[in-house]
Amino acid sequence: MIVSASYRTDIPAYYAEWFLRRLKAGYSLVKNPYSGRYYRVSLDRRDVSAFVFWTRNLGPFIGVLEEIDSLGIPFIVQYSITCYPAALERRVVPLETCVQHVRYLAKRFGPRVVVWRYDTIILTSLTPVSFHFERFSKIAKMLQGCTDEVVVSWANMYKKTVRNIKKASETHPFTWFDPPDKEKMEILLELEGVARENGMKMSVCGQRQYVKGRISDSSCVDAKRISDVAGREIEAARKPHRLGCGCYESRDIGEYDTCPHGCVYCYAVNDHDIAMKNYLKHDPELDSLTPRSD
Repeated sequence: MIVSASYRTDIPAYYAEWFLRRLKAGYSLVKNPYSGRYYRVSLDRRDVSAFVFWTRNLGPFIGVLEEIDSLGIPFIVQYSITCYPAALERRVVPLETCVQHVRYLAKRFGPRVVVWRYDTIILTSLTPVSFHFERFSKIAKMLQGCTDEVVVSWANMYKKTVRNIKKASETHPFTWFDPPDKEKMEILLELEGVARENGMKMSVCGQRQYVKGRISDSSCVDAKRISDVAGREIEAARKPHRLGCGCYESRDIGEYDTCPHGCVYCYAVNDHDIAMKNYLKHDPELDSLTPRSD
């Protein structure tokens, strides 16, 4: 079983102590996002074939990775690095810090362990097309040789996403726009060329309408990459999380509305104030990420 930790929240950045305690206990309780009921996910080394971690700040989690490595459990890290203005990402660590983390991963565990995510892409008056070309190129050059893949995606304009963007734009005045697919495709093709120049392939997450040319479909939970890291075959069936997803089967142990990063475009946060309140209620000694309500 591959365990995802987590595309619902940033466990490495904010819940490292909790994760380490759950790893030693051999299980965690996870809240079903639909029913609200809790179910048990084994974290026993005999049951876990690999971990996939998702983060914007690996710093608090480096010691945990060493512990996981000592147990002989392979892992990969999906590391989001966009470094937008604070109006769009309230509590994201500086670019240089993120790059140091990626370089550490590549040197300590090998470049196949880490995948750079330049997502979510959003066009605003603070982040116009020129901003993305400049920022993407800068990060790609800094990560050259540390990873062989960059995952991209455009902001999905869910009702909650639009609401959070509008709220942020009233506090920190900016305008935003969602361009047509043709323009998005042109931008991605330009960015793909930059990625290729820096030794990376580009894949797109959950948006197959942009799979074109050298841009491939992303498997964020990627059994093939994990197998390369492990040096042995990690068996898992394809099991998409949503339409257009190319992931392999996994169990996620995160919880929505618990990430304090404050990214206005985030699909995993319905309300940033609630996410912060949930984070403040967190107790690392509990077997669930937030106190159980059932």
